[in-house]
Amino acid sequence: MRKRLLTGIIMVISLFTFGFFQSHVFASTQHVYDYANLLTSTEVKQLENLAAELGAERETDFIILTTDNTDGKDVVQYMEDFYDDMAPGYDKPHGNTAILTVDMEHRDVYLAGFYKAKEYLDDSRLESIREKITPDLTEGNYYDAFASFMELSHDYMGYPPGVNPNNIFFQWWFQIGVSLIIAAGVVGMMLYNSGGKVTVNERTYLNSKASKINQQRDQYIRKTVTKHKRPSSNNGGGGGVTGGGHSHSGSRGSF
Repeated sequence: MRKRLLTGIIMVISLFTFGFFQSHVFASTQHVYDYANLLTSTEVKQLENLAAELGAERETDFIILTTDNTDGKDVVQYMEDFYDDMAPGYDKPHGNTAILTVDMEHRDVYLAGFYKAKEYLDDSRLESIREKITPDLTEGNYYDAFASFMELSHDYMGYPPGVNPNNIFFQWWFQIGVSLIIAAGVVGMMLYNSGGKVTVNERTYLNSKASKINQQRDQYIRKTVTKHKRPSSNNGGGGGVTGGGHSHSGSRGSF
């Protein structure tokens, strides 16, 4: 009986250990592939730590990929071949991954999301992230752009799919402003009611018999509507499918 009990305990511990190991073994140990040498060794280390921390919270690998030679490939194909060959993914090879690819040769940038990242970082959200980090890329602030990509991707994945994370109702400053307005309104009502009811109005001193004002009318004359055409952009979004059959969301542009 003791041997059977001991064997059962060992089996239970083994199952829990295997489950924990299985959920973490596929998490990539490398997240920054700076083939264009845009970062210092210290910056690479800091980004690796940031990717590991934020990736664990979203169960997604956040990958930075830079190059100054795509071997004649478009930036999208270069990223897709990288995903097929390197097989990143937090949960499994070719798993949950968000990739920022920078092509210094053609000054192109492409953001992509695979599996869970594809669902939570759709074309629209990736386009919003790309627009926010492009100024730093243009100015050569690559570390700031890469860190912002990870942080924004992490934040956006905290919202359910289909919800606009940039909606004004989700902004902390808007929520604080609304709270202050409501508080001011409540205080104002309390002060108003504490002073007693005002009985004097515009008719208190008006002699309706002697007054020559019979009626008042506001006449609506015309309505003018001005339209402005929204400027188009050469940049845009759009995902695709890798040669290995892995679909992804995406957004590309220049910097």
